[in-house]
Amino acid sequence: MSVPAEETRTTFESTTGGVMTVEAGAVTGELELATRPADDGLHVKVRYAGAEEWYTVEGSPVPANPHEGVLERLKKPGPVIQGNEMPASLKRLG
Repeated sequence: MSVPAEETRTTFESTTGGVMTVEAGAVTGELELATRPADDGLHVKVRYAGAEEWYTVEGSPVPANPHEGVLERLKKPGPVIQGNEMPASLKRLG
């Protein structure tokens, strides 16, 4: 399967809290990030590395953020609430 020219992909390891997605909730472990620019912003998806199914990252699309900025945000641990790390999200990225 080929990657569209305008799409950028990176494999990374999530933090304990994972990445919050619209379709599946928090996903954790070795993930693949895909970003694609569109008229309404940068569309951001993740999937388990090597899997077929992609999930929309909560808060996507984001306005005018480079792929590297999105990756940096998703690799940062989420807030700790009652001793549990919350998943990373793009809701406040912009």
